[in-house]
Amino acid sequence: MAGAAGKRWAVSARRRSPLFAVSIGLPLLAGAAHAAQTRQPLAARDLASLSIEELSDINVSSVSKRDEPLSGAAAAIYVITHDDIVRSGAVSLPEMLRLAPNLQVAQITASRYAISARGFNGSAADKLLVLVDGRSVYTPFSSTVNWNLQEVPGETIDRIEVISGPAGTLWGANAVNGVINIITRASGETQGLVLSGAAGNRERRGTIQYGGKLADNVHYRAYVTAFDVDDDDLTGTGAKARDSWHKVQGGFRLDWDAAQDLVTVQGDIYDGSEQQLTNADQSISGHNVLARWTHPLGYGSSVQAQAYYDHVQFAVPGRFSNNLNTYDLQGQYNVTLGRHEIVTGGGYRAMKDDFPTIISATQIVSFVPPSRTLTLWNVFVQDSIALTGKLKLIAGLKLEREPYTGLEPMPSIRLAWTISDSALLWAAASRAIRVPSRLDRDIKQGVGSTVTLLGGTMQPVKVDAYEIGYRGQPLADLSLSLSAFYNVYPNLRSAEFTNGRLPLMFANRMEGETYGVEFWANYHMLEWWRLTFGANWLHKDLRFKQGSSRFGGLQIAGNDPKYQLSLRSAMNISSNVALNLDLRRIGALPAPASPAYTELGARLGWSVTDRLELSLTGANLLHRHHAELGTVSSRLQVGPVGTRIGRSVLVGARQTF
Repeated sequence: MAGAAGKRWAVSARRRSPLFAVSIGLPLLAGAAHAAQTRQPLAARDLASLSIEELSDINVSSVSKRDEPLSGAAAAIYVITHDDIVRSGAVSLPEMLRLAPNLQVAQITASRYAISARGFNGSAADKLLVLVDGRSVYTPFSSTVNWNLQEVPGETIDRIEVISGPAGTLWGANAVNGVINIITRASGETQGLVLSGAAGNRERRGTIQYGGKLADNVHYRAYVTAFDVDDDDLTGTGAKARDSWHKVQGGFRLDWDAAQDLVTVQGDIYDGSEQQLTNADQSISGHNVLARWTHPLGYGSSVQAQAYYDHVQFAVPGRFSNNLNTYDLQGQYNVTLGRHEIVTGGGYRAMKDDFPTIISATQIVSFVPPSRTLTLWNVFVQDSIALTGKLKLIAGLKLEREPYTGLEPMPSIRLAWTISDSALLWAAASRAIRVPSRLDRDIKQGVGSTVTLLGGTMQPVKVDAYEIGYRGQPLADLSLSLSAFYNVYPNLRSAEFTNGRLPLMFANRMEGETYGVEFWANYHMLEWWRLTFGANWLHKDLRFKQGSSRFGGLQIAGNDPKYQLSLRSAMNISSNVALNLDLRRIGALPAPASPAYTELGARLGWSVTDRLELSLTGANLLHRHHAELGTVSSRLQVGPVGTRIGRSVLVGARQTF
C-alpha cells in the first residue's frame, strides 16, 4: 500500500487502536515463527472441486431443529458454506449474506445495512429473525436487527443457513419472512494459531485467533478482531457522508465432548464508535455469553438446554442512549417413535430495555415508561410423519406469550414428496407474527408542548403464507432450487392521526398480498470451475384499509426491488491460485427512489504455501460510487439516510501455524 493510503492507515491505527497495527503486521512476520498445534489447510482451495452431491448432502438444522441433509429439507433454504465465505472475500456479516440469492441486502452507510427476505426491506426492516448459534439478535426497541453490532469472524463460521419464508412454529416471533441462522465451527475444528489482516483504500482490519485443548475431549478457541473504515461514501449532494467507524471485538468458545454429553460455552465482547452525519459520534458496545448442553437418551432421542445473556449499549452524546439486557433460557427434546420424528420444547426470555428522554433543540423524544422489562415464554411441538417411504407430513404449533398482546399461536403444515433419490417436491402453509416493539407501543415524541407521535395499541403483524418448491439434481453436474410463494398480510403497521389531528399513533390499518418466485442453481462446468446463479421476482399489492389516515404512504412498509439477479463464478486456476467473481443486478426501488444498478466483486487468492495465503479483493468495481437504498429519508422508517457507497479494494494475508 502506498502514498496517502498508507499514511492514513498509520495515523488511524495510532489514533484508534494499537491492535490494528499488531494484527496487520503479524502475518508479515509469520515465516519466522514455529509451527504449532494442528496443521490447518487453506479452505479456499477445495470449494470448486466439491461435487454437486457433496453440496446437496450438507446437513442443515434450521428447518426442523434437527440435523437433516439439505436435499431433504422442505423449505426454501440456501446454505452459505465456510468455503463460500473464504472465496468471496467478504469480511463483514452483511456482505457474507449477499451470497444468499433469497435475501435482499442493501448497504445504507459504511456500518448500516437493510436486509430482508421476500420484501419489506428498509432501514427499519422488521420481519427477519437472525440467530448466532441459537442466540437471537433482534432488538425489542424496534423489532429490527442492528447489523452494526453483529460481527462474526468468517474464520469461525461453519455455515449460514438462510430460510426465506415463515418459520415461527420453531423459531418464534419475528420469523415472518425468513430466518438467518449463523452456526460457528466447533473449537476442535479450529486448532492452532491463525493470523489474518487486510488493508485497502477505505478500510483496515486484522484478526488473531488461537485454538488449543485442555484435554483430549476439551477444546477451546479465542480470537480478537479489529477494523477501521474510512469516511469514503457520499450523500445525495456529493458531500462526505461522515460514516467512518471502527470496532474491536474479542471472543472465545469452549467445547467439552464427554462420553455422553456435549457442552459448549462461548461469548463475545466488543466496543466501537461510528461517525454521524450531523451529530456527535455514536458509541456502541456490548457483551454476551452462551452455554449449551446436549445429551443423547438413546433410541433416537436427545435433550438439549441452552441459556444466554446479552448486553447491548449505544449512545450519541446529547441525543440518545439505549441499554438492553436479555436473559434467555430454552429447552428441547427430540424423539423418534416409529414413523414419527417429534421435536418439542419451550423457552423463557426477559429483556430489560432502558431508553431515557431525549431533549434536543427541535424535539423531545421519550418512552413511557423509560425502562421496561419485557417477558415472553413459549412452548412448541412439531411432528414429522412418514406417511409412505417417499411422502412425509410435517405439522407443528408454537404458542408464544408476547409481552404486549398475550398468547399468539403460530401453526404450520408441510408436505414433502421425495420424487426420486435426487428430487424433492414440497408445499407449506403457515402463520407467523411480528410482535409490537417499544417504538410501536411506548414512544412519545413532541415539539415544545405539542405531541406529534404517541405509542398506540398496535397489534402483532401477521402473515398467512403459502409456498411450493422443488429441489433437485436433474444432471450429475447441476443442482437447483425453485420456490413460489403467496403471502397474505391482514394487518400491517400504519401511522394514524388521532381524530384527524396530531398526535400520530401506530395501528394496523394497512393490508395486502405479496407473491413471487425464487430460483438458484449450481452448475459444475469443469472439474475446476463452478457457476452459481440466483434470481428472484417479487410483486407487492398493498393498500390502506378504509378510514386510514394514509400518513407516509405505502412506502412506510418498505422499499423493495421487483427483481434481483446474481451470478458467481468459482475457479481454481491452478493448484494454488483461486479466482472468485460475483456479479449482481438489482432492480430499481420505488420510494424513496433508487435506480437499478449492476455491480461486480472479485477475489484472487494465492496459496503461497500450505500455511500462507495472499489475496486481493475488490467490491463495487463497476462504479466509483453507487446508491443501494436511495439517498433521502422515508417517513417513519427509523434509521440512517442512505448514501452512495464507494469502491473498495483490499490486500490481505492469512497465516496458519
